[in-house]
Parts: sequence; C-alpha cells; structure tokens
Amino acid sequence: MMLEGQKVLVLGGSSGIGFGVAKAALEQGAAVTIASRSREKVAGALARLTGSVDGTVLDTGDAAMLEAFFAARDPFDHVFSSAASTKVAAVRTLPLEDAYASFNSKFWGAYRLARAARIADGGSLTFTTGFLSVRPKAGAAIQGAINAGIEGLARGLALEFAPVRVNCVAPGLIMTEMYDTLAGDGRKAMFEGAAARLPTGRVGTPDDVAIQALAFMANPYMTGSTVFVDGGGAIA
Repeated sequence: MMLEGQKVLVLGGSSGIGFGVAKAALEQGAAVTIASRSREKVAGALARLTGSVDGTVLDTGDAAMLEAFFAARDPFDHVFSSAASTKVAAVRTLPLEDAYASFNSKFWGAYRLARAARIADGGSLTFTTGFLSVRPKAGAAIQGAINAGIEGLARGLALEFAPVRVNCVAPGLIMTEMYDTLAGDGRKAMFEGAAARLPTGRVGTPDDVAIQALAFMANPYMTGSTVFVDGGGAIA
C-alpha cells in the first residue's frame, strides 16, 4: 500500500476523475479528504467510499476560503485537483463573460490553490488539464489555452516549490457523470465513435486517470511533468 499513512486532499473529489482518485488513494492506504463546492455532493461521495476518509466544502474560486482551510490544518502529503467549471465554444460564439469565467475557474483556480496549499516536503501537487493543450480542436481553443497555461504554470511551480513536486495529468475523453445528461443512444454513439478513433480502441475511465495520479504521488523522481492519459488521442 504505497500511500499508507499519508494524507491526501482531493479537490473535485465528489465525482468523476476526482472521485476515482480519492477511491484509489484510499485503496492504497491513504487518509483522504475530499472537497467540493457542494455539501450534498460531498455527503453523497462519502457514503460511497470506505476507509479513512472525510469531506469538506471548499471552493477554488474563493482565495480566502482556501487560505483559511490550509491555515487550520497540518500540511498534506499530496494534493490533487480536478475542480473546475468551464464552457467551450468557438471564440466568436462564446460570450466573453463565459470565457473569463472559464479561465477564472480552471486556470486561476489552480493558481489560487497553489498559492494557498500547504504540502509537506517531498509531497506533491497535481493538476488536471487535458490533451487539447497539445492537440488543438476547432471550437475548443479556449480549453486548449487554459490547459496549456496550467501545464506551463506547473513547470514553473515545480522549480519554485521544490522539494514539493508539481505535475499535471492530461486526460482525453473520460466516462464520467458529466455525460449523464446525454440521451442513452447519443451517449453510446459518442463513446463508440471516440473509441473507434483511438489507438486503444476504448475511451477512458476515472480509474485510468487515477493510476497516473497515484504514480505522481508515489514516485519521488517526477516533477514538472505532464502525462497524457488519453488513449492516444493526442496522436490519433
């Protein structure tokens, strides 16, 4: 159990990729705190997890809340974040206020978290980005720019925060609750179409991303890195 006895904070841990990372860390013996903006989602996630786990309401959009949270606790060994809310559309279609809000949530949320987080020496901070940082897509320029910005930020932080390690995991299409609003046939067709285009022949799951997230936590020789967990989407 490679994380036994270590304290792990997972922001965005109530669903999707974050929930997968929290579950995997618990299975590896960590004491896990999951955080989300929604008290109801935190409670629902806690009901589905077993082990040394607790939850808290935390918003990466609120710098004062982040500062107060970390000031009241001993340093964590590892902090992982998948917390963000973005809107994606063509540049000339996406309202400027939505573009600003997307950057504020994902890029500046990562910046605020990095600024506030207290992490033990030799520990790690991991952000979630996405393969659009290196594989642009028409109509999604803003998402690619945000992801690339966070990856650049992480490389700088890896130097600034050493010996704390800073990395990014960059997923491709992952089956999460985000797609539950799609009609059954539409959801099935989207995933099957994506799988047919990927070298792996399938789309990803939160468990796939969690494998790499835990590797960043456990491997003391990884910092300033971005690893793509995208089924080959960046090269397909």
